[in-house]
Amino acid sequence: MSYSLLRIVRNGVVLSGHHRQRLGLELGSAASIAFAQFARESGPGVWSVRIDGERVVTEPRAESRLTEGMATRFAVSPVSGLAGAQPKPGPGGVYDPVREPGVATLLTSADGTEFLEACVAAVVGWDGMRIVCVPAQRPRVWSCAEQAIREHLEYRERPLRVDSAEPLLLVNAVKGSCEVAIPGRAPFPPKARAAVDSLFAALTVWPAP
Repeated sequence: MSYSLLRIVRNGVVLSGHHRQRLGLELGSAASIAFAQFARESGPGVWSVRIDGERVVTEPRAESRLTEGMATRFAVSPVSGLAGAQPKPGPGGVYDPVREPGVATLLTSADGTEFLEACVAAVVGWDGMRIVCVPAQRPRVWSCAEQAIREHLEYRERPLRVDSAEPLLLVNAVKGSCEVAIPGRAPFPPKARAAVDSLFAALTVWPAP
């Protein structure tokens, strides 16, 4: 059973095509047709979506727990022993214990030297010229937002070191982009962030059946 958390707005589903990838939907399948119908018939808001065979199971969800400038804490990733992007788990999964209201938890490698993601978002950096994504083999949730950046914007791969002053930005398909308070970090460049926001807006469409 595949799972995703998405936002529907007036003109479509944010990162619609990447949710389709995450959910494993094939165009023309019964589940794909049901997903497209759900999106068109539902009002704006945040929704969880599960694909169970040919069934699409949906549920309204609360707004993103991320807020601009919110406090942060660090914790070892609950999937630090794995490799590569992992399917997004639903509620009650391994990420629940590292989430705390009002705080963005930045998840690190087992040795605490690299940021891998946040508790509810992917993390990207900025090297002065382009976006930095964590190396593809690093363990983390398969992120619609990160995948969109990899497919459409100039980026490089390298570790996001905890002991660096490099700017960081949190990104996901519900909040969009979000800059949080990380002591010792430079601010993320507004033009680079605007490029991410513009990309997500451009990829907001109604899903094809």
